[in-house]
This record gives sequence, C-alpha cells and structure tokens, in this order.
Amino acid sequence: MSKSSIEKAFESFNNKTCLIVGDSMVDAYLWGNVSRISPEAPVPVVSISKRENRLGGAANVALNIIALGATPILCGVIGNDTKGDTFKQLLKESALSDEGIITDNKRKTTSKTRVISAAHHMLRVDEETTENISLVTEDILLTRIKKLIDEKKIDVIILEDYNKGVLTEKVILSTIKLAKEKNIPVSVDPKKSNFFVYQDATLFKPNLKEFIEGTKMEWSGFNLETLQKQAKKFKEELNINKVLITLSEKGALICGEKEIHVPAEVRNIADVSGAGDTVIAVASLALAAGMSDEEIVRISNLAGGLVCEKVGVVPIDKQQLLAEACK
Repeated sequence: MSKSSIEKAFESFNNKTCLIVGDSMVDAYLWGNVSRISPEAPVPVVSISKRENRLGGAANVALNIIALGATPILCGVIGNDTKGDTFKQLLKESALSDEGIITDNKRKTTSKTRVISAAHHMLRVDEETTENISLVTEDILLTRIKKLIDEKKIDVIILEDYNKGVLTEKVILSTIKLAKEKNIPVSVDPKKSNFFVYQDATLFKPNLKEFIEGTKMEWSGFNLETLQKQAKKFKEELNINKVLITLSEKGALICGEKEIHVPAEVRNIADVSGAGDTVIAVASLALAAGMSDEEIVRISNLAGGLVCEKVGVVPIDKQQLLAEACK
C-alpha cells in the first residue's frame, strides 16, 4: 500500500453512507476504586467515583463510522424504558439520526453495565431481551430498512449481530436481497445462531472463536492452513465474496480471491471490548472505497489493535489509524 493510495481511500470515506442494521445497546460504566473486601462475602467493595453511559453494539459501529468521516444510518429496536430514553439521548448527543430506530413496548433496551477499578473489569451486569423481535416489529423494521435503502444513497450495509433478536432470519435474508437489487455490498459481523443464514453477503467477519463455534470445525490448536481451508470452504458454500477472521494475538486472515494472513501488531492491550465493532466499520468502509483484500485486512487489523489500547468501548481515531497505516 502506498501512502498516497491510503490517504486517498481515507479521504473517500467522507463521501460514504453506511446503513447499519442490528442489535444496539447502552454500555454503562461504573468507575471506582477497591480498597477493601466486603465483610458480608469474600468480594471486593468498589467505591464508585463516576457513572457513564455510552452507545454500544451496532450503535458503537455507527460511532466508528462517524469517527472515520462517513455518515451512518442506524436501524434497530429498543424498549420503551429508562435505558431506551438514555439511548435516544445518546443518539442526540452523538448527532446520530433515530430515523431507523423502532421502539417496542414489549422489549427491554439492551444494557451492559461494567464495573471498573484501576482499568480492570470487576463485573458486568446485562439487562436484555434475547428472544427474536415479534413478527409485527419485524415487519415494521423491514419496512423502515426498505424505505431507507430506496430513499438514501447507501454505499455499504453492515449487519451487526449480538444475538439479541433483531437480526432474525427474515430480516437478514430480506436485507441482503434488497441490497443485491441495488448492488450495495453487505458486511456481516455474525454470531453463531445465524451463522449459515448470510448467503450472498459480500464480507463476513467473525472472530476465531465465533468461526470455530459457528462452523463446528474440529480445533485442537492454532493451525493456519486448516483455518484457511475451512474459511475457503465456508465462503464457497454460502457464496460469500470475502471471509475476514480476526485472530486476536495471531492477527487476521482474509479469504477472498486468495488467502492473506497478517500478524498482529505489538500493543499494550487494555481492553478488547468493542474491537470487533471497529474492525467491521473499518473493513466495510474500505470495501466501499474499493480497497484490495490485503488493504482491507491490514487496515482493519491495525484499527482493532489500536482501540484495544483504551479502556472501555471507544471508536477509532481516524488520524491515528491513518498515521499507523502510512508507516
């Protein structure tokens, strides 16, 4: 990759619009310090000094899209509850449109509350509904998705699956069909429940654990050759154009016209939360910008490593990523 070609691609991000469909949530944080063990049970007592709410899940993907200079449109389902109000307020503060957000009175807004002391996770508490959205809500969501695809100039669609029930089989298949009709590339960040439903997607991005569990492949230790063969087989079975697998400390692998593996960059890892959101955002915009498979895997791998150096779920810094990519 030449420096000028990378800079040109990054500049083109500013003209891209990305439709993101999937499970959005509130990432709540309780920051504090531990100075003693509870007399009631052998657990630490955290003295809370700060509370914070952030956008999470598919909404964090949208924040990464904004950070990269592009325009996100978020589609998802929240509940008619306090966390739902918080979510809408966070959208407003982040200058994100709520035109694709559906409120379902019978569901909870997904919330993950993390208790953090001295940059270490002490505990996470999840509040959520994980059943599939109702047939009524499903139809409302699909009508909204179709309207946005018909009325907006969408450059890439991201399906962000956290197994919280928004990406039903019908939502997945219908969205991919609508995208194909408009010749819009579709990127997928999957979970194992719907692993084999994403036929005809353009880019499919699981992490290694998700790929092993989703394909039920035998795995007795890291073997790049075995992984490449399985990725190629999966790609062909589902008629997917590219399979991008993040490998943590082993880097990343992309299987497109050929298999390309890039090693991990040496990083001071503080927190891996949200790294997958960053990778799918960067890879999707790189795809929309027409970057090569090698460029996609290298830049998205870099981006995932950079956000892991920060505590909590945070979006990528575009200028930092550009500087790293141009080294």
